[in-house]
Amino acid sequence: MPAFKIVVTGPFNSGKTEFIKTISDIPVVSTEKKITTEDKGIKAETTVAMDYGRLNLDGDTLYLYGTPGQTRFDFMWEILSSEMNGFIVLVDSTDVPSFPEAADMIEMFSGLVNVPHLIVANKTDLPNAAKLAEVRRGTRAGSDVTVMPCVALQKSSVRQVLLQMVQLLKKEPSTQ
Repeated sequence: MPAFKIVVTGPFNSGKTEFIKTISDIPVVSTEKKITTEDKGIKAETTVAMDYGRLNLDGDTLYLYGTPGQTRFDFMWEILSSEMNGFIVLVDSTDVPSFPEAADMIEMFSGLVNVPHLIVANKTDLPNAAKLAEVRRGTRAGSDVTVMPCVALQKSSVRQVLLQMVQLLKKEPSTQ
């Protein structure tokens, strides 16, 4: 039974915690704290260290580590990326101004470890969601990178993303 460590990252409010909570087989270990900054009007809590969930997916065990989205907690990004097999960059498809930040995160994580990654446009069910082509341009993703839609509140949608990640992991041997 193969096991994979997958880091779920992305800008603030992209849906990382919800993504992991939606699919995890175990209660998610979460380090969410009340927001005390100017972001408190957007949501009540934010991840300050990590989220952790685990999933058995068609015989594979996935260890899901969610990063904080705010750059003031970016010291956790390098810690969480240690020994990762792949990473998912979640992008809020309704927040076009956050796309360049996601691009910077992709560059940073890709520079730490050479592993497969996906760009996942979350909240694609909302009427003001950007099209996948716009997400691709905004995140500066090459044509070799998969950009796919997701609704982090829907288990079937999150499952599709993770199945795609496992397919990538089994196709490309890690060069860690």
